[in-house]
Formats: sequence, C-alpha cells, structure tokens
Amino acid sequence: MGDHKEVQEILGAYPRDPRHLLAALQDIQAEYKYLSIESMKEVARYLGVSESQVFSVATFYKALSLVPLGKKVIKVCAGTACHLRGAPRLVEAVEDALGIRDGETTEDGQFTLQTVNCVGACAMAPVVVVNERVYGKMGIADIPGMIETERKDEAGE
Repeated sequence: MGDHKEVQEILGAYPRDPRHLLAALQDIQAEYKYLSIESMKEVARYLGVSESQVFSVATFYKALSLVPLGKKVIKVCAGTACHLRGAPRLVEAVEDALGIRDGETTEDGQFTLQTVNCVGACAMAPVVVVNERVYGKMGIADIPGMIETERKDEAGE
C-alpha cells in the first residue's frame, strides 16, 4: 500500500466532509486495488468520521475490497438472465483457465475473479466484465480468447 503522503494527496481532492466518504474510498481503491487498514484510518481522520463508520462502508459495498485485487477484475454476472444462459459454466471455465477460484487473484496479480449479482446488461446475457470492458453473449469457448485479449491489452500489444 502506498504511503501516508499518497493517500493524503487523494484525500486532498475532497473537502473535509463525511459525505465524500464513499468517493474517497473508491479513489483510494482505484489507485491501490484495495483498501488497507492504514488508508481507512487516514480517511476517518481526514473526514472526521469514526473508523467503524469507514469500515462499515468499506465492507458494505462489494465493489470495495480489503484484500488486494488483480490489475484486471473479471466479473461474471450471476443474475437471473446470465445464470439461466450459462454463467455458472463460465465461472468454471475462467477458474480452469486461470487456476483460481471465485474471489481469488492469480499469483502474478494480473486477474481477480468475482461473481456479481447483476451488471445490468441482461439483453447481452451471459455477461462478463473485465474492468470496464463488457463481453456479452459469452460462451465457454469464448473464455480463452477473452483472457488472451486481456493479457495482450495489459502488455500493451
């Protein structure tokens, strides 16, 4: 996790008002891929809220993580439409391809796999989202290509 100064720089973009709690946590997570205990304490001090309030918000939202995430977070939608169209098999295919289980991160820190309740793209079901990129109407056969595309994207190819 970055040092105290870097977290302070992120927090400095916000007025010292508790209503900025979620936004500040999101920005810190975007920078560090997770929220450390130290960073949450800094947020509490800066915004003048209790540490328990910061922890409550950080653990309430599934988008926030207290453990380091990979550079790319693969979210497999498990909503009703995606589930009915094969999302559980997609999760297994990603698990097999990357050698990790749902909620885990690859050893190289490149990918984290998560199942999510709904990404709001039911017309494209089943859907996989990698960071901000949406892959719709996915099949098991599409998983290796998707992972290869994301690896090349990360490598700048």
